[in-house]
Amino acid sequence: MSANQKHLATRINTSCPYCGVGCGVSVEIDQAKPIKISGDKSHPANAGKLCSKGLALAETLRLTDRLLHPSIEGNPSDWETSTQLIANKLQQTISTYGPDAVAFYVSGQLLTEDYYVANKLMKGYVGSANIDTNSRLCMASSVAGHKRAFGSDTVPGQYSDIEHADLLVLVGSNLAWCHPILQQRITNAKIQNPNLKVVVIDPRRTATAELADLHLAVKPGGDAALFTGLLAHLADEEVVDYDYVEQHTSGIEDALISAFSLSFAELELASGLDKNTLNNFYHLFAKTPKTVTVYSQGVNQSVIGTDTVNSIINCHLATGRIGVPGMGPFSVTGQPNAMGGREVGGLSNMLAAHMDLHNAEHRHTVQEFWQSPAIADKPGLKAVDLFQAVYDGKVKFIWIMATNPVVSMPDANLVKAALDRCPFVVVSDVVANNETMAFANVKLPAAAWGEKNGTVTNSERCISRQRAFRALPAQVKPDWWAISAVAKKLGYVKAFDYHNAAEIFREHAALSAYKNTDTRDFDIGACASFTNDDYDNLIPFTWPRPKGGKNIESRFFANGNFYTANKRAQFIPIHVATANAQPNNYLLMANTGRLRDQWHTMTRTGRIATLSAHSTEPSIELNLSDAEDNGIVHGDIVRAYVGHTSILVRA
Repeated sequence: MSANQKHLATRINTSCPYCGVGCGVSVEIDQAKPIKISGDKSHPANAGKLCSKGLALAETLRLTDRLLHPSIEGNPSDWETSTQLIANKLQQTISTYGPDAVAFYVSGQLLTEDYYVANKLMKGYVGSANIDTNSRLCMASSVAGHKRAFGSDTVPGQYSDIEHADLLVLVGSNLAWCHPILQQRITNAKIQNPNLKVVVIDPRRTATAELADLHLAVKPGGDAALFTGLLAHLADEEVVDYDYVEQHTSGIEDALISAFSLSFAELELASGLDKNTLNNFYHLFAKTPKTVTVYSQGVNQSVIGTDTVNSIINCHLATGRIGVPGMGPFSVTGQPNAMGGREVGGLSNMLAAHMDLHNAEHRHTVQEFWQSPAIADKPGLKAVDLFQAVYDGKVKFIWIMATNPVVSMPDANLVKAALDRCPFVVVSDVVANNETMAFANVKLPAAAWGEKNGTVTNSERCISRQRAFRALPAQVKPDWWAISAVAKKLGYVKAFDYHNAAEIFREHAALSAYKNTDTRDFDIGACASFTNDDYDNLIPFTWPRPKGGKNIESRFFANGNFYTANKRAQFIPIHVATANAQPNNYLLMANTGRLRDQWHTMTRTGRIATLSAHSTEPSIELNLSDAEDNGIVHGDIVRAYVGHTSILVRA
C-alpha cells in the first residue's frame, strides 16, 4: 500500500449542532492530519458557507472535561447499575406520588430520535405530559400563534423565499449574530436584486441593522401594536386580497374592528415610533407584494409573544402573501433541532407527529400506534412551571438532558434551590462539570457532536442527517440508548428494543402517516420503509414526504387547505395595551442579546480561544441618554440591579 493510499482522506457530511439554520458540515478525516471542517456545498441551507462557530467545530472535539462514565452520588458507576437505580427511583416515585411527580426536561440539542424516545416513554408509558424542553423558552409563542391561525404548527415557507422577495422584514431578529448564514444570504440577495429592501424592527441598532434600508427602533413589546396598525393601514389602502380572504380565512371582521380601535396617537405611544416612520414602513409593506416577515427571539421571548406572532400572520393572511415564493411569515428557530422536537411532541402540551394532546381521537391514535399502557390526557408542566413544581415538592424526580437550566432558565436562583430540594436528579450531558451537573444524583455520559447518529430539522422544515464520524469514547452512549435502557428495566422491553437510530426514525415516520388522511401537516410516511442504508445515505429533504410517491408542494397554504376544523385560517383580533406597562419602581427596561461567537451557556464554545476574542468580558449596552443621566461613560464598570440581585459589568 502506498503512502497516498494509506492516508486517503474520508469525507463525511453531517449537520451543524448550533443554530436553527441547520447548515450542512463536511468533515474531512485523514489519519495523518487533524480533522478539517468546511461547509457542505450540497446542503440547501448554506451551500458550503459556515459561520465562525461552525468553522471552529473541530476545536470542540477534544475529550477535555468530558463525562466518560456514569456516576452515582459522585462515585464512578456503570450503565447496568445506574439505569437500574434510575428505573427503581422512577417506579417508586410513580407508585408513591403518581406519574405527575416525574418530569423530563430536554433540549433542542437532542436529535429527533432521542426526542422521540423520551416523549414516548414519558407520555405513553409513564403516562404524564411532564416533559418540556428548553425550546419552550424560544419557540412556544410561535407554536401557539401558528396553531391559532393555521390549526397546526406549520412554517409555511422556505429559505429560498429570501432570494425571491422584494421586501424582507426582520422582527426581533439579530440575524448577523444569531443566524449568520441567513444574513449572508440576504446580503447576496440584495446584490442580485437591487430592488430588495430590508427593514429591521428592533429596539437596538444591532449588527443586522447595518444591512437595513429602514431601521425601526420599536419600543420593547411594541411589535404587536406596530403590526396591528399595519393591518388597519392595509385595509385603508385597499391592499387586502379579499378573494383569498373570502375563500380561505375566517374572522377578518373582528380583527379589523380591533385594529381600527387603535388610534394613531395610541399606536405611536405603544410602538414608540413617530408618524413618519410608521407611514414609511406601512407604505413600503403595502406596495410590495413579495414580502417575507422573518421573526425570532425578540418576538417569541415576550409576555405578548403569541399575540405578536398572530399580528404578523394577520397581515400576511389579509394580503394573501403566504405559501408563494417570496411571500410569507417565517419563524426562525434558535436551536438545531427545535423543529424536530416539535415534530415528536417535545413540548408538554403536544403529542407526537403534530397531534394535539387535548384531542381524544389523537390521543387514541398515538396510544394505539405505540400499544402503550397509558397516554397523557392533560398538558404537563411548562418549563418555568416545571421548576417551580420541583421547588414546591410536587415533582420529586427530574431527568435533565442536554441542557444547563441552572444558567439558561429565568430565575436561576430558584432553579438551583429547586434542584437542591429535589429527591432525585438525573443529568445526561457531554461535560463532566457544569452548573446543573452539581445537583445530579446520577450523571450519565451522553454522546457529543461527531459521535451522534440521527436527524435534525431546521427552521425551513428540512430534515438532515447528523452523522457520527468518531467512535463513542469509554462508556459514553447516545441519549436514545440511555432512555431505552431505563424503559426496558421498567418492563417495556419490546416497545424500546431499538438497536440503532434508523429503527427509531422509521417508527417516527410511520407514526406521522398513521391514520393521517391529509388531516395533519407533518407526514414523512415515505421514510417508514427506509432501509438502514437509505437512512445512512439520507439527502436533506423538506417535509412533507407522504408515502405513495405523491408530488407534494414544499410550501403550505397558497391555496388554503389549513388544518383548522373548517379548513380556513383564523384571523386573531389583537388588543393592544396602550398604557406604559413599565413598573414605576424600575428606572430602566432591560433587553437580552447574544454574543456573536458564543452559544447558549458556553460549555462548548467558551472553551475555544478564537471564539472568545470578539467579546472578552460581559458587558451592558446603554442608551446614550440613559448613560448620560446616570453619569456613565463608555468603558465604565457599572453595577446593574434587578430587585435584590445585581451584576458588575462594563458599560
